[in-house]
Amino acid sequence: MEYNGIEKCDSTIIHEDVIEKVKDSMPPEETLYDLAELFKVFGDSTRIRILHALSASDMCVCDIAALLGMTQSAISHQLRVLKQARLVKYRKEGKTIYYSLADDHVTQIFAQGLEHVNE
Repeated sequence: MEYNGIEKCDSTIIHEDVIEKVKDSMPPEETLYDLAELFKVFGDSTRIRILHALSASDMCVCDIAALLGMTQSAISHQLRVLKQARLVKYRKEGKTIYYSLADDHVTQIFAQGLEHVNE
């Protein structure tokens, strides 16, 4: 049976054992909310372009702006969002601040997402 393009069972049997198992493994609501917020950050193509650039090399705001053909102010705004989501970090060398991906988790999330869309 199909409903709005989605395949459905022909029966209405509730599998209580499956429901209980999944319910027991479900993270707390607050954790799921935080995860949804994290994925929202990935919903902007400019931020994705910045993450891709930083996956290749640590970069300063000036270089990212030049690479993406945007203003430093626009890049700074997007980096602030990425930093608040703990996706990027920075280090200061003299008067220059270099941004990089926060950790290997970010690298893996980005790489797996890219691999998924390229399948």
